[in-house]
Parts: sequence; C-alpha cells; structure tokens
Amino acid sequence: MAFVARVKPRAIGLRGRWPSQVQAPRRMYSQHPAHHTTPEHPLRVAVIGSGPAGFYTTYKLMAKIQGTKVDMYESLPVPFGLVRFGVAPDHPEVKNCQEKFEEVASSPDFNFIGNVSVGTKSDHPDGLTLPLASLFRHYNAIIFAYGAAQDRKLGIPGEDQLKGVYSAREFVGWYNGLPEHANLNPDLTQGDEAVVIGQGNVALDVARMLLEDVDVLRKTDIAAHALETLSQSRVKRVHVVGRRGPMQAAFTIKEVRELMKLSDVSFHPVDTSLLPTDLKSLPRAPRRLMEMLAKGTTATSQSPSETSKSWSLDFCLTPKAFSPSSSSPESTQLASTTFERTTLSPSPFDPNAYALPTGETLTLPSSIAFRSIGYKSTPLPEFSDINIPFDERRGIISNDGHGRVQHEERTRGAEMSHGSFPGLYCAGWVKTGPTGVIASTMENAFATADAIIEDWVSRTPFLNVDRKVHGWEGVRSEVLRSGDEKRVVDWQGWRRIDEAERQRGKERGSSREKFTRTGEMLNVLG
Repeated sequence: MAFVARVKPRAIGLRGRWPSQVQAPRRMYSQHPAHHTTPEHPLRVAVIGSGPAGFYTTYKLMAKIQGTKVDMYESLPVPFGLVRFGVAPDHPEVKNCQEKFEEVASSPDFNFIGNVSVGTKSDHPDGLTLPLASLFRHYNAIIFAYGAAQDRKLGIPGEDQLKGVYSAREFVGWYNGLPEHANLNPDLTQGDEAVVIGQGNVALDVARMLLEDVDVLRKTDIAAHALETLSQSRVKRVHVVGRRGPMQAAFTIKEVRELMKLSDVSFHPVDTSLLPTDLKSLPRAPRRLMEMLAKGTTATSQSPSETSKSWSLDFCLTPKAFSPSSSSPESTQLASTTFERTTLSPSPFDPNAYALPTGETLTLPSSIAFRSIGYKSTPLPEFSDINIPFDERRGIISNDGHGRVQHEERTRGAEMSHGSFPGLYCAGWVKTGPTGVIASTMENAFATADAIIEDWVSRTPFLNVDRKVHGWEGVRSEVLRSGDEKRVVDWQGWRRIDEAERQRGKERGSSREKFTRTGEMLNVLG
C-alpha cells in the first residue's frame, strides 16, 4: 500500500522511534478475516472533536455496531463545540440537541477525554497535547470532527492595521464565553454605526447582539464580560452588507424575522429593484423570504426616525478598504469602510448570479466592523508527515464525500486514482466546509457513520485489526507523564463544571453563567 511506504517513523513514533511494544506501521493496515465485535475485541474508535458532528457520528455508530467503544477527545475541559460557543445565547432551543449528546455520553462504551488536544498544541496553558501518531497505534478507526477554528479574511487595506476591525467568529466566541477569545474586548463606544460584512446567519446573529435590549440578554447564558460591554455600547445603526442581492443571500427567514421583531429597532427599506415582482413563481423558501423583505420595506409601523436603533441589508456592495478618519489619517481607529458597487449577472433574480464590479464606490461611516464571510478548517500539523491530504482552498480534509479520508495513488497503468486511508474518516465542517445548520451537520455525521459501518461489515481494512487495541488506556500509558492524568477532564468532571455554571447563573437570574477561563473550569474540579 503506497501510503504505508511513505509513513515516516519519526512522525509516528515518540521521540523519533517506535516504542518496542508498538507494532510497525505496515501491521496497522493488515486485513482481518472477519470484522466483528466481541467483548474481547470491540471496534475502538477515537473521535477528535466534541461538537455536533462528533456526537452524531458517535451516536449512530454505537447504535448500529453493538459493543463499539468510543473515546472522544476535546481540547477544552467542556464539550459541545459550536453548540456551546457558536449558537447565539438568545437561541436556547437550538441547544436542545445537547440532550441527545448527554444520552450518548451516558453509555458505558463512551469516554470523554477533555482538556486534551490531539496533534496541535493546546490553545491554553492548562491543557495537554497528544501526538496524533499515538492514536494510530491504539484504535481501529479515527474520526476527524474538529470543526473550523479559523475565519476567512477579506485581504483589503486596513483589515489588520486598524482598531475596530474584528472577525465575526471571534466576536461570537467572545460573547459565548470561548476562553481563547475572552480577552477580545471589542470597543463599542467609538461611534454609533457598525458594519457587518457578509449576509449569512452568523452575520445576522452579530447584528442582533449589537441591537438587542441588554435586559433581554441578561436572562440568557451570554458571557458576563460581554453583557457588561454591550450595556455600554453606543452602536445605534448596523449595516449588514453583501456583494450580491437578496435572492443570493445565505441568511434564512428565521434570523431576518427575529431582527425585524426587535423592540425599538427599525428596518431600512431595501432596493425594491432587487426583489422579484412575481413572488408566487418562486419556490417556497425564497418566496417566503422575499415576502418578508418586501413587507419590511413597505411597513409603516416603525420608521428609522422613530426608533432608537435601526439596521439594514445593504446589497450589491463589495468591500475595498477600511480607513481611519480623514481628518486624522495617522489614527489607528477605524472610521469608515469603502465599498464598490456591483451589478448582478445574468439577472438579480437568478439564485446563482455573480457580482460584477461597476467602478462606483460608496463609503459608510463605521467605528466598528465585522467580517463574516465564512469559517475555515485547518490541517493538523502531523497531516503532512503522515501524508493525509488537506484541500487548503476548500478548507477540508480530502475525502470521498461520504467521510472516507482519501489520497491519490498511481495505478499500474501510471494513472492517478483515489484510494481511502484504512480507518480514517472525517465528519462535519472539516469534511464539507462550513455550511448548513445543526440539522444538516447531523445528516453529514450520519453519512460518515454509515460509511464506517459499511466498511466494517464488508471487511474493508481498518487500523490494527489483527491485534487487540486498548484505546485511551493504551494512549495514556504510552504518552502521559506523572501528574498529567489530573489535568484530564472526564464526563463526570464536565457535569461538575456544568452544575457550577448553572448555580452561578441562578444567582444572576439567568440560565447559566459560563466560566470563560479554563483555569476557572479546572478549579471546580479541585
């Protein structure tokens, strides 16, 4: 197998060698006469990431292959990924999926390994880091479900130089209590106008947090530091800007409706030339969305002059530069954002229309701006040594669309074809890119689980199937040093943190007050 021949011992072994008790790489991929689980020889799976993709894949896998043992690795002491740190605090109903995840975690065949990063250095000083290579030796399958931890950049002047320019990903993490963004401290007091670049649901979440009544947010699980900052905000006007039109926008009707229903917040009319006149001919979802925008545009109940705050959907604008005040060009504080107007071809009503530049520019005053043009996944550092291909352009692990990690190999006829890495799979955004909602992530994860089940039943090669492996027990004995074990958080440890957060919230009159520092979380455990 070509992949095995290219594996470098220094990449797989600890300290540049293979430990004597660990078998060489070639034996990892040998076939087994019959893949079947028994109490003595269960299917052992490592899941890297504890968000929806990881949990839903685990759920279906454990339900369909009896006796499967799953160890779930999470770099933070707390689980649930974007459900905890990405879902807006005023959307508690979206977090109901945690009940299913709790059900999965209650199984004696499930093991949560929190505060442990795999393959990449921990983002916080209290965490542990394990080499990805150690997992190869102690599992039959590894599922990469670690999501998208970076955001795409605009690449325009002022983006990295001026104060007041933030990524939506960082802002969302900040108000949701993600430890790595606890120190973001966005300054919302420099002016009253904000720009959000991008028109997906995350962009509308950002706009809603800037415009929502702080007293409403007090009852949610929003981070205490965010509540304090938002209570001092001077922002009164929010532009949500996109380079195409309403028929091409990525937001959904739910998010638009919520913004239009905010108390003492009005909606600026959209350019009606971008709205189809024959709405009845549209499919149901876009028809309802266009009807809502049309209704909001013609509504007379609240005009921007009659409310304390307002927002708009600004279409057909592409960002060109962030600028400081013209009266103080040496200032490092954002004062305005310049856009170029676009036109849509072949038609503004074509859902697949693309934007063409017109050369005409527009400058919007903005003391604060957020780019919200998408998240992206990154490869684990060890991928290059183990020859796991990563599509940098799309920000995904190369896979067959069903979750099997793939690589290119040359056939006997010297042609290139795709082959699958035995036992390696991916799920969620690192498989498809950052798209969809939790329901689509569930379908994505189930598809990966189906691929694993199909491969196991059909006796496709997996990792280490010719010998018994011990999962976390094997990894722990091989890698951890004295004292490291105390820093690992299990599910019972998470429940203690969860209980402490709920109690803090009860005292504040909210559903939960999150710990925003990993040290605080670990202090709960003693």
